[in-house]
Amino acid sequence: MANSRFQIPNYEEEYAMLALEWLKQARGVMDRIEATQQENIHRAAELMAASIAAGRWVHTFGCGHATIPVEEMYPRIGGFVGFHPMIELPLSFFTHIVGEMGVRQFVFLEGVEGYGEQIMKSYTFDPRDTMWIFSHTGINSVNIDIALKAQELGLKVVACGSAQGSQGKASRHSSGKTLFEIADVVVDNCTDLTDAAVAIPQHRDPIAPVSTIAFVTLVWMIIATVAEILVAQGIKLYIHPSHNLPGDTTAHQRLDEALREYKRRVAGV
Repeated sequence: MANSRFQIPNYEEEYAMLALEWLKQARGVMDRIEATQQENIHRAAELMAASIAAGRWVHTFGCGHATIPVEEMYPRIGGFVGFHPMIELPLSFFTHIVGEMGVRQFVFLEGVEGYGEQIMKSYTFDPRDTMWIFSHTGINSVNIDIALKAQELGLKVVACGSAQGSQGKASRHSSGKTLFEIADVVVDNCTDLTDAAVAIPQHRDPIAPVSTIAFVTLVWMIIATVAEILVAQGIKLYIHPSHNLPGDTTAHQRLDEALREYKRRVAGV
């Protein structure tokens, strides 16, 4: 007789509930973004479109899992030239978990004031640029350093995160300001500050975060709007094409064209 501990539970009864709860929460986030953030999305897109139309950059920055939306937009099939990723390895690569570049080091570094200012010294900026920062809480020092330095240099700052959920949360920066208080345009990701959205029995902490899907939703809503604005102005988009489609004989040529344009902008020509 089989040990009852190893009997396979009924899928519908045991497993479907939490999966569907996460799906419900994720859909709810998207619905709230659609209902409340379209004006902010358009305001952010106007700033970014102006930067790209001027031959300049939308610089993108995040820490930890907030680098995922940065990596999502370019280089990526369906993305286009104009978005410049700024990703610091010690603030993003912590999949070792422990040991070299582990989670503890990351948590420490994102709170170190002055680190963001040193990051900014490694790049060349122009007042026509836009700085786009992703941060769920908006309270950590690195993101605030980046935002303050960007504004000092004349850039407009767009912030995406849980702005409503973070209200009243104390900044960890000596300025006393959160990222959302600094930014010229704030686009709320419409998620709770806890991020993880699914409660499970006999555990204090919920599982299954929704901020990443919220960030990616905002990325493509904003970038699609940027594209709409630029195309209406007659500006050519250098789109990163799929090179996996049968019969498309010019994909590599279009990719080369996009990369040449990226290289040209990097060189400041």
